[in-house]
Amino acid sequence: MGKVKNQIYSRPPLDRMVRVHGMLQRNEFPNCPALARLFEISVRTIKRDVDFMKYRLNLPIEYDSRRYGYYYTRPVQLFPTLAVTESELFALLVASKAIAQYRGTELQKPLENAFSKLTGQLDQGTAYSVGNLDQALSFRPFAPGDADLAAFQKLTTALRENRAVRFDYKNLGARKTLKRHVHPYHLACIDNHWYLFAFDVDRRAMRTFVLTRLSHLELTRKTFTRRKEFNAEEYLRGSFQVYKGRSDYEVVVDFDDWATDLLRGRKWHSSQELTELPNGASRLRFRLNSLKEIEGWLLSWGRHATVVRPVELMELLRQTAETLATRYHPHIREGHHDPSMARPMAVAPAKPAGETDEFKPLMQVHGKG
Repeated sequence: MGKVKNQIYSRPPLDRMVRVHGMLQRNEFPNCPALARLFEISVRTIKRDVDFMKYRLNLPIEYDSRRYGYYYTRPVQLFPTLAVTESELFALLVASKAIAQYRGTELQKPLENAFSKLTGQLDQGTAYSVGNLDQALSFRPFAPGDADLAAFQKLTTALRENRAVRFDYKNLGARKTLKRHVHPYHLACIDNHWYLFAFDVDRRAMRTFVLTRLSHLELTRKTFTRRKEFNAEEYLRGSFQVYKGRSDYEVVVDFDDWATDLLRGRKWHSSQELTELPNGASRLRFRLNSLKEIEGWLLSWGRHATVVRPVELMELLRQTAETLATRYHPHIREGHHDPSMARPMAVAPAKPAGETDEFKPLMQVHGKG
């Protein structure tokens, strides 16, 4: 058991090699048995580290039999870094720019510190290339959510150690918070919002929580056994974004030529099928288990999108269009508007659909949690 423990908690190989490099610079003549004791690893492992430094990193390491230790045959100022390819360099640049979406939040500083540590391992030429390309790429996130660093750190600890958490949670539209006791399974950033997927102990079911709507988070000492069958990708397969329903809809929408140019080449849903139609138009179809999130997305396309099915979605949009027309009609004055822009989005005629738990005229975008 002792060997296993040492292997699990020993320093990473790169960290060990940097330490050995410092000893060689200071002419301390370290040897394998002494290094093995220092790092709490086997002599064979430290021997592999030294061989890697000598033969892969081309460091001038030799063994002095009189001093019983290794030394540098010539001065070495900097520890060499591994080669970085052009694609890896570009990926590194993307990572640095991705931090922009957390600017102004509590996550910005720790992310920037982590990136500085990574780039600190680069040679001067590569580091210059990253800086030289700084103006070539940028991220402009739309309305990123605020992040509570303390809550985020507690949740990552809970996920790593399978520990239960408690917090107060505010459902959409609710005036009061509710106490929740959950087993955290997964954290995901979706559309610039952080979500927690967790098993609700009191409701005995998986639930989705928006991090910006939970407060007073407590990391408990109670551990739980994680369900092996849970998979975040499978869990959200039928969701348009986050909300998970219990129905099964085939959603079919026709888009005009203007919208088709914006749709083409983008992945809107894992099940999507985009078919080109005459005159530059297109038809997009996918399967969803809920209509709660698709309404807002379709409304954002305005008159450029027409729902073909299901009937429930047509009726939902018809009711929303009538509500908007009634709400804004008193503010429209002759001579100050384009009549064509005031018409509701055209949808195929449909019979009124009955209201159910799954389908309501006024819908919540992110679900209750």
